[in-house]
Amino acid sequence: MEVKNTYVAIKANINGAPEESNFEIKVENLSRIVEPESKEVVIKNLLVSIDPYQINRMKSQSSSQTSISYATAITPGEVIDTYGVGRVLVSHRPDFKKGDLVVGLLTWGEYTVVKEGSLLNKLDPSLAFPLSYHVGVFGFSGLAAYGGFFEVCKPKPGEKVFVSAASGSIGHLVGQYAKLLGCYVVGSAGSQEKHTSWPDVKDIVYKRIRIQGFLAADFMPVYADFLSKTVEYLQDGKLKTIEDISQGVESIPSAFIGLFNGDNIGKKIVKVADE
Repeated sequence: MEVKNTYVAIKANINGAPEESNFEIKVENLSRIVEPESKEVVIKNLLVSIDPYQINRMKSQSSSQTSISYATAITPGEVIDTYGVGRVLVSHRPDFKKGDLVVGLLTWGEYTVVKEGSLLNKLDPSLAFPLSYHVGVFGFSGLAAYGGFFEVCKPKPGEKVFVSAASGSIGHLVGQYAKLLGCYVVGSAGSQEKHTSWPDVKDIVYKRIRIQGFLAADFMPVYADFLSKTVEYLQDGKLKTIEDISQGVESIPSAFIGLFNGDNIGKKIVKVADE
């Protein structure tokens, strides 16, 4: 199989706030003749997630790069992996066939070659929701919020819980407005490029506020329970989704940069291609 793959890469490590000049759109000849014994699967990307944590992977050095596998450093010029939804183009694996809709670790590009052992699952056809939900509310972002609220804080009746997908300038607001015995859980440090404010220590002490960091990957064992509850809440109208979707691979750099400028409202996603 021969196709041209357009993808987004960084030109060099980014050690400050990201700018358009830090990125480049590259085109490669994706030549893959997938043999029957091969465990690779070629995916046509449809929707990809845009997440602030990626900025730490783009730095020349960050403590997060050695903390967990999906936060490893990104090599300039190379394709950038991310969570997304796609359709199988080529596969000789028994668990995936051509045409299957899948969700997992894809890339900021038009196509992904997924190696054996990488995160990839078939979509549940019984979930009659837009495909974008699998990148957002059913994906790592939704799991992170669920894990932060139910698994980390385990809130008691009446306890105030603040779950943040970003840290930074909002931190001081927690101390200012949090009630007694509140819980503050933090799921990202990406937004600290411009802000480093945290709650005043006096507020933490006298209001007995709990602060706990967490990663979505910590809660994969409870994914089935999370998905069941999320579907129930969506169907009952207890949960509303807000998505901010841009179009095309070329829009990925500006979509990513916009996260740090407050440009998006809701989960940021890029639609790479139609179904």
